[in-house]
Amino acid sequence: MSGPGGSGGLSALGALGATLTWAKLREVKCAELEEAADGWGRAGNRADAARNRIDTQLVDDLRRTQKGEAARAAVRRLRRLSMNFQYIYTECGLLRTTLNSLAHELKAQQRVLQGALDDAAALKFTVHPDGSVTYPAAGEGLVDGKPLAGGRASGVPNPGLADPSGLVAPNPNAAKAQDIADRVAQAVRTAADVDWRYAKVLRALKAEDGLSVPTATWTDAASDAAAVRQAASGYLAQGIPHDASPAERKAWWAGLTDEQREEYLAVYPDQIGNLDGIPALVRDAANRDNLQLLMGKLAGRDDEDAVTKLAALREIDRQLRAVREPGEPPMYLLGIGDQGNGRAIVSYGNPDTSRNVAAYVPGLNTSLDEEFARGDLGRARDLAIASNRHGESTAAITWLGYDAPQSPDGLGSLAVAGSARAEGGGRSFSEFMGGLAVTNGQGDPHVTAIGHSYGSRTVGAAAQQDGGIPGVDDIVFVGSPGVGVDSADELGVGRDHVFVGAASNDIVTKLPAKEQFAAGAVSTLTGGPAAAYLFGGLADPGDDDVWFGRDPASESFGARRFEVGDGPPLVGLGGLSTEAHSQYFDPVSDKTSVDNMALIAAGRSHMVRLEEPR
Repeated sequence: MSGPGGSGGLSALGALGATLTWAKLREVKCAELEEAADGWGRAGNRADAARNRIDTQLVDDLRRTQKGEAARAAVRRLRRLSMNFQYIYTECGLLRTTLNSLAHELKAQQRVLQGALDDAAALKFTVHPDGSVTYPAAGEGLVDGKPLAGGRASGVPNPGLADPSGLVAPNPNAAKAQDIADRVAQAVRTAADVDWRYAKVLRALKAEDGLSVPTATWTDAASDAAAVRQAASGYLAQGIPHDASPAERKAWWAGLTDEQREEYLAVYPDQIGNLDGIPALVRDAANRDNLQLLMGKLAGRDDEDAVTKLAALREIDRQLRAVREPGEPPMYLLGIGDQGNGRAIVSYGNPDTSRNVAAYVPGLNTSLDEEFARGDLGRARDLAIASNRHGESTAAITWLGYDAPQSPDGLGSLAVAGSARAEGGGRSFSEFMGGLAVTNGQGDPHVTAIGHSYGSRTVGAAAQQDGGIPGVDDIVFVGSPGVGVDSADELGVGRDHVFVGAASNDIVTKLPAKEQFAAGAVSTLTGGPAAAYLFGGLADPGDDDVWFGRDPASESFGARRFEVGDGPPLVGLGGLSTEAHSQYFDPVSDKTSVDNMALIAAGRSHMVRLEEPR
């Protein structure tokens, strides 16, 4: 890939390797490397601007004004061109950071060298072309009192590794000369290593011939990004405030120059895109780029986990590129990753500019797969659409930022699921919400946390963190097997701001407490949660404890129970059914539930239709 800076600044030292001398190192013009980096940065920014124009103007205009196969073919070509520009932007950003990092490391060694040369000049020592240092006579002999003879010291690149000779030269200049020679040798050796390392990276940063950017090219780009991160690890990564608060991260990002931000986005889109406290628009841009790299990375594997996650990422990518239907808010990709069972955080509506923000946490068996990409993301989309009908703007988020328990047999693993994943997920969710609290520009937005199934246990864990969930005004639980506390008063928002939806045919909301059946045995032998409900419920039909504490829909818990549909019967023609557990977000199957949650999310909970607690 050629461009600004000739061959891309293949090597500041001309790949001199072992022939490098201190004189050549001193003369390296790092400013020229930085100028080349700036040129690649400008090229990348032009590509990014072209991509944005295609995505936000040309495609929309074409779809609005033209119909038919010719128009669809033109859109496909524009999409391909957009992808090409995105690839150019990614590679230019990697080149820019590589060259800047190379200059950064070389300047550090030039400073070491110059310090040694300055010390030699002050002492009137001579530094020879080979790096050895001549020092004059000094001191006085013990016998005749005459100055001790001068000499010549040769540098050792790694003096700490040299074997001690056991001899100490009597001339006091000898040790000073040796130190200077060692520093010169160390600077030259380190600079040669830097040159070799970056030359290898720069040679790999080249595009294949042709006009298309196939999956294999993105696989190569993912490899390029990993190589640049490794080579430039000391240049940018140490500055990312992973251990800071969301507010401190926001301030850090605001304090960067435009050039610094561009480099972080080019080389570390995975970290910037998933950093709570960074503005939503920035996270979205970083994650869209990282999405392409992730797809390229996973496409290079053929194991089941990679295939499953790749299908989900491709579906998310398709949705991000799709033209929004009338009334459908825009998508923002606030998090993406392939760690664990996968990560994805998607907002419908900008959470930084919306007056109302709702974040939904899914539960059991949720992972980064195609079902999640189609189903769970659709839940947030439908909630956003319903909430926005009530006036002020609402952003609705699907938050898969933790590893929910997985069960190969549907809901059966609730009988063995513990609270560890909920506790860990609760901490992550709380930090995410803290990020929204500092980036939202509405001053005092209305924020709702929604937990479904095991996700309600996760939201409950987040609410029990010190200070509760940052910024949250209302909490909603649907299809809950318990939230880890026995009273709505323990959730930090006041019982009048805790809402519960529990379908009469949703067996998960009626799972008896562990103590009510010894039965891991009963559950395993006779059909999972249905058996747990039937046998455990018969054991103590009046008990209001469920699997993770007090039933949130019970009168003793103290929350406000809102109306939802009954859901399909537990037992039907096809046998046992758990469909009632999954319909709370479906505007067709359970419009009542969606409408009530939309009112809560829109800050109009006084209009919610309530029903009697259990």
